[in-house]
Amino acid sequence: MKKLFLTLAAALAIGSVTTTYANPDVLQTKNDGEQLVDKFKQLSRNTEWAEKDKVDLQFNTYHPQGMTKIGDLYYMSSVEIIEKPVKFERPRDGYDRTPGKGIGHLFVYNGQGKLLQDIKLGEGDMYHPGSIAFDGESIWVSVAEYRPNSESIIYKVDPKTLKPQEMFRTNDHIGGILRDGEKGKIKAVSWGSRTFYEFDQKGKVLSKTRNPSHFIDYQDCESAGNDNMICSGITELPQQGSNVAKYELGGLALLDMKSMDTKHELPISLFSPQGHTITRNPVYLENTDHGIKLYAVPDDDYSSMLVYETRFNTK
Repeated sequence: MKKLFLTLAAALAIGSVTTTYANPDVLQTKNDGEQLVDKFKQLSRNTEWAEKDKVDLQFNTYHPQGMTKIGDLYYMSSVEIIEKPVKFERPRDGYDRTPGKGIGHLFVYNGQGKLLQDIKLGEGDMYHPGSIAFDGESIWVSVAEYRPNSESIIYKVDPKTLKPQEMFRTNDHIGGILRDGEKGKIKAVSWGSRTFYEFDQKGKVLSKTRNPSHFIDYQDCESAGNDNMICSGITELPQQGSNVAKYELGGLALLDMKSMDTKHELPISLFSPQGHTITRNPVYLENTDHGIKLYAVPDDDYSSMLVYETRFNTK
């Protein structure tokens, strides 16, 4: 989801590649966040999204989870599944499935889809990264077991050095996390976003509430400024006459970060080359002069970053 408080104006060296974030044309400011929220409130199920670009990613993306954009680089979390978890006939020791095996990744790539860096994240059974968010200083990412009601490690990653720092651990599957860059509190969602958490930076739970919305399960969330956050996600609905086929309903939601109440939400009826709703996996929203630009990587493995834009009448 959507980066909005970029104050980074330093050079980032990745291998032999150097990118500078001083260009004002690619930096988003607090004002961008306010404009994005205002424009987001005008979106509806009838909004027309034009496909502007399709960037083939030149690496195995595995199962992408979350993404953010800093300057002209993209950061995307993903889980490489080596052994899929297997569901039990009945719960064992509080779990509904085996832990499986895998590797957590944080990819850095450029606008041409070239992989610049692959940062490994996680430990033991905690190998499943969730959605990520940039708070103006660091990228926050959770890495959990690939099963509900489990455990997670919360990291922050310095985009200048790309070194991850463990911040705390918590006893639940955290599927998405972001830090309020102004107030410092950390918001998080559980498996399927059924539970909302608020942590301090040492991992103390300040609040834990149920998500009252059942429209979509949030997959990727990011701060939009002024106590707002935008989440994207999916719900799978049964298809009549089939016990197997599912319809993927995608959507976007604007939430109040204080109350976690939904302020505005809408379905998204765009689908990927593999037939997935574009909000299935990572999504990032960006304010533009004339509207909103949406970046998405809905497909797994060797996939593409799809770029859409909707324009508003600015008169």
